[in-house]
Amino acid sequence: MKLTAQQLQDFDRDGYLFFPSLFSPDEMKVLLDQIPAIYSQHRPEIIREKDSDAVRTVFAGHLINEAFAKLGRHPRMIEPVAQVLGEDLYMHQFKINGKCAFDGDVWQWHQDYGTWRADDEMPQPRAMNVAVFLDEVNEFNGPLLFIPGSHKVGTLEASHDLATTSYPLWTIDNRTIEQLVERGGIVAPRGPAGSMLMFHSCLVHGSSSNMSPWNRTIIYLSLCAVSNHIRRFKRPEYIAHRDFTPIVALPDDCLTNAAVRITDLPLSKAA
Repeated sequence: MKLTAQQLQDFDRDGYLFFPSLFSPDEMKVLLDQIPAIYSQHRPEIIREKDSDAVRTVFAGHLINEAFAKLGRHPRMIEPVAQVLGEDLYMHQFKINGKCAFDGDVWQWHQDYGTWRADDEMPQPRAMNVAVFLDEVNEFNGPLLFIPGSHKVGTLEASHDLATTSYPLWTIDNRTIEQLVERGGIVAPRGPAGSMLMFHSCLVHGSSSNMSPWNRTIIYLSLCAVSNHIRRFKRPEYIAHRDFTPIVALPDDCLTNAAVRITDLPLSKAA
């Protein structure tokens, strides 16, 4: 999947691209069918919400489950990022963010590169997220909020919030958010399951809690240029990966093609 010249211009200006319904319902069903078995496990890769048993994040899903391993090598997700960064990629991080109905908590305003630099010593913001909606994302179930153009300001000062939610985050203060929103506004990309987002690692983003009766599950591949690999190994390997092998994309039909198999899943056994 290659981006057009117009899409490249839009990405440079806004810091993100949105592709509604890029994946089919059949492809999303393959992934959604795996979620209950993954969520039922209790293991260090699965972070639950602060005040409930609801799943907040599953790290390293591509090392636990074959269907998600295929998604982690899907050409529709890998190729556009490689095109923008101009070199081979490795998987810095893989997340299934649950934001379950009624219980999904906020994600504070932040830049992903701020965390990757502070915690992992990633040299440059030559990495980005590409994400796919497993559920419909609407105005009620905690959509992602982006501040368009905020990636242009570079890496912002952030403080380490260890208290608000069950997962610590390097967050940006309210005054800075006000200034960024005055300039760029806020957008909330919404669409059906199978929609895809890609966004710059310095794009300021967050999301509100999910008070609705609808789950909002989003899969994130955090892809990094191989030459820009992390230098610090402070966090667990399932959060910040240390395998810098370039990703080789699978065939485009890999999610629904049973002949495409991935058997080397080092975390596949439940803890």
